[in-house]
Amino acid sequence: MAWPSVDRRQWLINFPAILFIFFALAVSAEDIFLDWHVTLDTSIKPASVDQPVIAINGQFPGPLINGTTNDMFHVNVYNEMDEPLLITWNGIQQRLNSWQDGVSGTNCPILPGNNWTYIFQFKDQIGTFSYFPSLSFQKAGGAFGAIRVNNRPVIQVPFLKPEAEFDLLIGDWYERSYKEVRSLMSTKSMAYNSTPDKILINGKGAYLVPPTEVHESLNVTKGKTYRIRISNVGTAWSFNFRIQNHRMVLVETEGSYTNQITLDSLDVHVGQSYSVLVTADQTVSDYYMVASPKMFNATDVNKFGIGVLHYDNSTTPASGSLPTGPDPFDREFSINQAKSIRWNLTTGAARPNPQGSFNVHNVTLSQTFILHASIAEIFGLPQFTVNNVSYLAPDTPLKLADQFLNGSGIYDLDKFSTNSSNVESVRGVFVATGTHKGWIELVFQNDWEDMDAWHLDGFGFFVVGFGTGKWKPESRSSYNLYDPVVRSTVQVYPGGWSAVYAYLDNPGMWNLRSQHLKNWYLGEELYVRVYDADPNPAKERPPPSNLLLCGAFAPFAPGAPLAPSSPASPPPKPSKAPSLQTAAGLERRKVSHILVYLNML
Repeated sequence: MAWPSVDRRQWLINFPAILFIFFALAVSAEDIFLDWHVTLDTSIKPASVDQPVIAINGQFPGPLINGTTNDMFHVNVYNEMDEPLLITWNGIQQRLNSWQDGVSGTNCPILPGNNWTYIFQFKDQIGTFSYFPSLSFQKAGGAFGAIRVNNRPVIQVPFLKPEAEFDLLIGDWYERSYKEVRSLMSTKSMAYNSTPDKILINGKGAYLVPPTEVHESLNVTKGKTYRIRISNVGTAWSFNFRIQNHRMVLVETEGSYTNQITLDSLDVHVGQSYSVLVTADQTVSDYYMVASPKMFNATDVNKFGIGVLHYDNSTTPASGSLPTGPDPFDREFSINQAKSIRWNLTTGAARPNPQGSFNVHNVTLSQTFILHASIAEIFGLPQFTVNNVSYLAPDTPLKLADQFLNGSGIYDLDKFSTNSSNVESVRGVFVATGTHKGWIELVFQNDWEDMDAWHLDGFGFFVVGFGTGKWKPESRSSYNLYDPVVRSTVQVYPGGWSAVYAYLDNPGMWNLRSQHLKNWYLGEELYVRVYDADPNPAKERPPPSNLLLCGAFAPFAPGAPLAPSSPASPPPKPSKAPSLQTAAGLERRKVSHILVYLNML
């Protein structure tokens, strides 16, 4: 055999250690089984008003998902509400398996009185994430929770092990039923001008602000250091988070270890997650924790989320003025802070090799999408749009149609431009091709006067730039291509742009959306179809055995297996809408196609 180019004796000495690491990485994953009962609960009253809250196993927020890199989760969701439900796993990449993504383009909903089991893996990921319901504005009613993906023991973490960890799920909240808020989205005043009523911290109201009955409190011991995982699970507001008399060391965001920077306060935008280290280095007492809205007149403390950092044995309540943050309209502060959040190139993350060994220093772009987010009235109703297209979700999930009908009759691939706006405002099924194993540049242009945030399922992307005004090709000269942070949600400032790079190595049907709930609900989304012609299941997972059916496949029993097209191929691009005869032919072909497969069972 050919020996490595090192001293043979030294290689043999190191071989047991190498072998240990190899087997430790290979066998450490676990299967974790969870049963979730999702209900509407009127007894929780987080805002001290009567309103239904979506609870999981009676909890609001929902249970913590706590696992380790490569663990396999089996989450059996029982829908005990009165409307269909899906849960999506914000930032979990669902490697080769968009069947588990939990959005309308990939999954049939779990109908009331039914259950369905998600089976997904924390494949090659670490970090701080969240989950929430993806349909029918339900996120405004609850059912959100925290996800922790811990490092395997053999991977060195770039900071000392903290005394303990805390999860802070912070987000804006309406003081009325999410169903009522949803119904009002058909009015321009509600769709474009309404705002939430307050901010909750872990589902609890503000400390010392009536009529709050309970508030969030984190118990710490003097001299110890703690990891606080912060997620913005709200619907509309970015917030600034700070702790009275304490500084924070930023160490991680959405699965990436960052260069460690010390902060007095941290902006967290909708859908984003961070980890900070906080040392209890002050006099034994209680101290305010504050989350105040950004880009909003924040003089009314009744809007704030306020909790307490409580030192062991403290008998001194938090006192004095609330800690002040930056001016909520100071865009320059926020952009500069965002630019200061950079990737730690030398540390390992899910794997032992340094994060920075995969980078964007000299990549060749295969595609550029320039996506303008704006508003429009279509058929007299308010909508949010991408390139003047407001997404219209078909009854049949795109992934289901892609697998079994090659998309025919459900969507037309690349019907709408990803680089320019449609001449007229329309509603449509916006599905764009993403080049498999190609680098894509996504430019998000915010033509609206409010904050926005964009998220891509299935991937982490490199945040290479922010800017004001209109993006131009010359804007690339301002990009950070040395150590841009990798995450899955990026903020876009009013009247500005944000740019990211992503490597599309994860085949599937992937949702690209605004994280702002009104925007998403009213059409600011599209899907990116990353296609790999190789049918090898190692390249992309086949449909799960418990696949739910709906839409074009509704007559068939939920869970019945289907025959995939063989081989799968890019959907056709008809030059005109199919005729009734064509549609009837598609229906006959669909029925015949499925019956043939069912007879094979």
